[in-house]
Amino acid sequence: MKYYLLIIFMFSMTCFAQKTTVYCIGDSTMANKKDPENNPEHGWAQVLQSFFTANIVIENKALNGRSTKSFINEKRWDSVCKKLKKGDYVFIEFGHNDEKIEDSTRYTNPHTSYRYNLIRFVKESREKGAIPILLTSIARRNFNEKGVLVPTHGDYPLETRLVAQEYKVPFIDLEYYTELLEQSYGPEKSKLLHLHFKEGENPFYKTAKDDDTHLSLKGATEIAQIVVNQIKISENPLLEKLQKGIK
Repeated sequence: MKYYLLIIFMFSMTCFAQKTTVYCIGDSTMANKKDPENNPEHGWAQVLQSFFTANIVIENKALNGRSTKSFINEKRWDSVCKKLKKGDYVFIEFGHNDEKIEDSTRYTNPHTSYRYNLIRFVKESREKGAIPILLTSIARRNFNEKGVLVPTHGDYPLETRLVAQEYKVPFIDLEYYTELLEQSYGPEKSKLLHLHFKEGENPFYKTAKDDDTHLSLKGATEIAQIVVNQIKISENPLLEKLQKGIK
């Protein structure tokens, strides 16, 4: 009888164990896409849950077209911050839309507004007992005529690196690792990581598609794997819970 009671107790403890939530904030390269069964486009955080056990819950709050500025001004950060509890994680990956100097609702100076918005995410996450993780923007598929992958993000990744260093934030240099990914595929095969379709080739698109920024399911899965691999090999004790939750 005692044996069965012990089994029931252990099962109950497992069922009611508090899960760890990972909130993902960022732009379209990270975001969930509508109609995933038919839509070729995927954000890398959209496929992240499959790499973790049920004890790690991915809450992907990234949205298309957002910069640090618009994410804050639209109160989307506030809505995430209110939900944070001790031990949660916040994956932070912005930059693509902060670069849009023609758009006053999204553009941020990398050395001032962008930097201080990242610092705000870090500080306010920590105030709630959550653990922020900073990631640089994924690389664009931007090969020149010599087959050299040319960077497009200016000083935004640099500022992300500096904030991570200064505030001792767990950090994944996603720009660097996705550069390696693009280069490993090469100028032509790297199209498979993105959205390249001739007219009529894919029923989701009415016209031809040549998109070197956004990700196919293959590209999203490759990048999610990079993120998981970097967590797995990290020696930062703050990532221990995530490491234990990797399948």
